[in-house]
Amino acid sequence: MATDRLGDMRLFVEATELKSLSAAGRKMGISPAAASARLIKLESSLEAKLFDRTTRSLRLTDEGQVFLRYCKIALQAIDDAEMALQDKQSAVKGKIRISASVDLGRNLISHWIEEFSAIYPDLSIALTLTDSNSNLIHDDIDIAIRFGLPDNDLLVARYLAPNWRVLCASPAYLEKYGRPERPSDLLKHKFIVLVTESGPLNEYYFNFDQQNLTHTVQMETAWETNDSVQARMWALAGHGITRKIIWDVASDLKKGNLQAILTQGIVQEAGIYAVMHKNKYIAPRIRFFLDFLIKKFEVLAPNILNQLPQPKS
Repeated sequence: MATDRLGDMRLFVEATELKSLSAAGRKMGISPAAASARLIKLESSLEAKLFDRTTRSLRLTDEGQVFLRYCKIALQAIDDAEMALQDKQSAVKGKIRISASVDLGRNLISHWIEEFSAIYPDLSIALTLTDSNSNLIHDDIDIAIRFGLPDNDLLVARYLAPNWRVLCASPAYLEKYGRPERPSDLLKHKFIVLVTESGPLNEYYFNFDQQNLTHTVQMETAWETNDSVQARMWALAGHGITRKIIWDVASDLKKGNLQAILTQGIVQEAGIYAVMHKNKYIAPRIRFFLDFLIKKFEVLAPNILNQLPQPKS
């Protein structure tokens, strides 16, 4: 092993971020020639080519991408170990890369992030809002807040809260078209359907009189969108009934901007989880943020259904 392997790793990471080996060398106080020599020596010791190099550009090879991922983990672990010897406040530094669904991220998680960053002002945040599942490794996500357990053995999940999906519509829509009392009444109504990468979410499940019932929305007559926020906005505007995660619309329901329907047949669904890399070093800032999330959900979760006003018949 090279005598300054950590220095070589830092040079390699800097080169990928600056897209220039010479610039990385200058940042670390070494000449371009010395930087090139160190990279060649590193590649030789690894028996792998890390970059495809031209006179104008650097491009990571497949082996380089793998090595980069683990270099970042190792270097971050060293930085965090040094900070851990300081006080708790100063240990929470660096950037947390978070992913969440669009509505949940905007309505809840983004506000909690602001609270967390107020406690730890040296922290920086990268928040990705998407209704598709982020690839934690490819997208360099530290923690993803998802509905349901991951189906990837490389990921681990921490349970955060229970979850329900509710059908809801604006008071104006319900006044105009009537309030459904049973799933069969839905045949007479208009719908707004969220379409994800796996297809439209147009099957609704209920439990009435101890019977499991399903209603499938006909897409030919539905309004459809791949944006959960747009689905909510259309529902608020009175264009139809939509199905939303209860956490996403709790504020709208409390204010009366939307009303939940057929709640007596509601079926609990997969919970909310914090998903992380299984084999990735978990930095203190990520552990602290996870603990913060757990406490926030614990406060809101027990009474979320009871907190919603019951619509008048």
